[in-house]
Amino acid sequence: MNFILEQLSDLTDITYKSMMGEFLIYYRDKLVGGIYDDRLLVKPVKSALSYMSQAQYSLPYEGAKEMLLVDDVDDKLYLTKLFKAMYDDLPLPKIKKR
Repeated sequence: MNFILEQLSDLTDITYKSMMGEFLIYYRDKLVGGIYDDRLLVKPVKSALSYMSQAQYSLPYEGAKEMLLVDDVDDKLYLTKLFKAMYDDLPLPKIKKR
């Protein structure tokens, strides 16, 4: 997780939540993806599919919806541009009812 946060350090408003040993990653309050079994997976939104030339689907865990595996985590600029490209296609956060 620390490595991915460093790779995304040029972006403001990156946050994360620990969830059952995995991490959910948010960009400007929208859920982008997460770290699952030491793999960065992102939501399969249209912009991510077009940005990632060879997008490969992967399951974060059994019973979950498929997500896109990000192989090129060593390229800081690539990750930054991917997150920026995805932002407008990501759903707004759900408002919790009390």
